[in-house]
Amino acid sequence: MIPMVDLKREFQKIKEDIFEVLREILESSQYILGDRVSEVEKKIAEYHDVKDGIGVASGTDALHLSIDALGIGQGDEVITTPFTFFATVEAILYTGATPVFVDIEPDTLNIDVSKIEENITERTKAILPVHLFGHPSDMAEISKIAKNHRLKIIEDCAQSFGAEINGKKVGCFGDAGCFSFYPSKNLGAYGDGGMIILNNMRLAGIIRQLRNHGSKGSYIHKRVGFNSRLDEIQAGVLLIKLKYIDEYNTKRRRNAAIYTTLLSNNIKCPVEKNVSYHVYHQYTIMSKKRDRIQHKLRENGISSVIYYPVPLHLQEALRFLGYRKGDFPTAEKASREVLSLPMYPDLEESKIIKIANIVMKSL
Repeated sequence: MIPMVDLKREFQKIKEDIFEVLREILESSQYILGDRVSEVEKKIAEYHDVKDGIGVASGTDALHLSIDALGIGQGDEVITTPFTFFATVEAILYTGATPVFVDIEPDTLNIDVSKIEENITERTKAILPVHLFGHPSDMAEISKIAKNHRLKIIEDCAQSFGAEINGKKVGCFGDAGCFSFYPSKNLGAYGDGGMIILNNMRLAGIIRQLRNHGSKGSYIHKRVGFNSRLDEIQAGVLLIKLKYIDEYNTKRRRNAAIYTTLLSNNIKCPVEKNVSYHVYHQYTIMSKKRDRIQHKLRENGISSVIYYPVPLHLQEALRFLGYRKGDFPTAEKASREVLSLPMYPDLEESKIIKIANIVMKSL
C-alpha cells in the first residue's frame, strides 16, 4: 500500500531526538504550559515575523478563540468558504455568530474574492479565508475589502504552514493566523495541537486568558474561558520538527512538480497563482472520472481521499442556515470531482510515476 502520508518513515529519521525530548519532559514532570510551550510559541512567532504565538489544544480552538477574542458573537456574520473542513464553520458557530458562505475559485478552490463584497451586510464583522490544501488565498484583495468595510480577518492556516505570498507567510495578513498541528499536517505533532499568531498584544492577552479558563493569574478569573492548552509533549515534538519544515515543504513542492509534469496534459492539476508559494498539504486533482480513478488506485494498493465529498452548505448539520443545492455551483462541482493523491516529503519519484500511470490509464 502507498499511504496518503507516511509518518512512520518520518519518525525513523528523527526518533532519537524525539525519544530524548520525551525523556527530558517526563523527568521534568512539567506537562502543561511549560518551557517548551513558551519556546515553540516564540520560535513559530519568529518564523512568521510576528510579535506573538499562542499554543492551544487544536486548530479548531485556534479559530474559535480568535473569533471569540475579537468580540464576534450572537447576531454577527462571518464570511467564509463552503469548501473546507467542518471545523472552520464550527468555530464560527461556537461563538453564536453566523457563517455566510461565498463560492470558490475554480482553479485554487479558495474563496472567490470577487464575490465577497456582495455578501457584506451591516452584520458582517469578519472574513475567514482558508488557505486550502496549502495554496494561499488572495490576501491582497481580502485585506483591501476588509479595510474598506472595517472588517476583521481570521486566517485559517491549518493546511498551509510555511506558505507565502510574495515572500510573506500566510497567517500574517489578518488579525489572527490559526494553525493546526494535527499529525498529518505539514508541521504535525503526535496528537492534537494548534497555534494562533498575531501582532496585537492586547488581543494576545485576551486569548491567553481564554485558553486557560479565563485566568489572569492563579485562580483569578477575569472572564469565562476554555480549557485549551498546548501540552509540553506536543510542544517538544513540534520544536524538533520545526527545524525541518522548510525542507519538508521543499520536498512536497518537488513531488508536486513531478505529479504535474506527468498528469497536466490530461487532467486538471493544482495551480500556483501569481506570487504564491504553495506548500502542497494535499496534491488534489479534478476529474469527472474521479470515482473510476479512485477505484483503480485502490485496486493497485494506492490510497487516495476525497477532500471534500459534500460542501458545507449541503451538510445536514448546517441545514438550519437555509442554503440549498445550486447556491454555490463551483464548490459543488469541486466536491464531485476532487481527489487527493499521496503526498508527503519522502514520497519516492518511482511511486509518483506509478500513481500517475494508474491515474492516466483510468481516464
